[in-house]
Amino acid sequence: MKRAAAWRCVALPLAAAFLAGCSTAPVPVPGPTVVDQSVAPAWATQYAALVAGGGTLLRLDPRHSEVRIRVFRGGRAPGLGHNHVLAAPKFIGYFFLPAAGAGAARFDLELRLDELELDDPALRGALGPAFAAELTAGDIANTRAHMLGEDNLQAARYPFVRIHGVAVTGEGSALAARVAVELHGQRHELWLPLAIEGLPRHLSASGSFVLRQSDFGVQPYSALGGLIAVQDEVLISFTLVGE
Repeated sequence: MKRAAAWRCVALPLAAAFLAGCSTAPVPVPGPTVVDQSVAPAWATQYAALVAGGGTLLRLDPRHSEVRIRVFRGGRAPGLGHNHVLAAPKFIGYFFLPAAGAGAARFDLELRLDELELDDPALRGALGPAFAAELTAGDIANTRAHMLGEDNLQAARYPFVRIHGVAVTGEGSALAARVAVELHGQRHELWLPLAIEGLPRHLSASGSFVLRQSDFGVQPYSALGGLIAVQDEVLISFTLVGE
């Protein structure tokens, strides 16, 4: 099956529903909601039920995928701070492509904050001058402690980042996905563009989006009365590969 044909069975019904809604007032994206991270998603059961109805399930592979999170320096004296980059070498993820006329695509991804890699020298070197500053092991350890600690992400209390696909629109390789992002015990929905290749037996999905930490109740890092700080906006880019 050609890629465009594979997606047509998913995208056309969604696109039709999307276009039908254009004659009415736009539906706003809901604000954040509180979630209980102690309750694990029942993904195995949910995806088994979807596959039983027909379709293809792809497991996302972190070994061949790439997730990059860029955090930028701010404050009144940004020259005293550094930009930071995080990678996600471990995560769990699924992508379900339904049979023709059997419903919509679905995807889920989960990663742990304490499993993120921070400021790998090779990765920093590949990102150009904005990340050229050399950081010591102590610098990285201190940044990690602040990032995961009680004054920022509170990773001990809210260990997971989860992304759930709510809706997909578009056709062929150019799509837009509405996703629910769970972070810091809150869930917030947003739209992001996706470039899709390889379906139905293989998946490569790439894109990027911006999250504001304050949208999830996270206080961006700040020290010395705001002299050194990080920006509220975090840039996330990804290429997710599944078989």
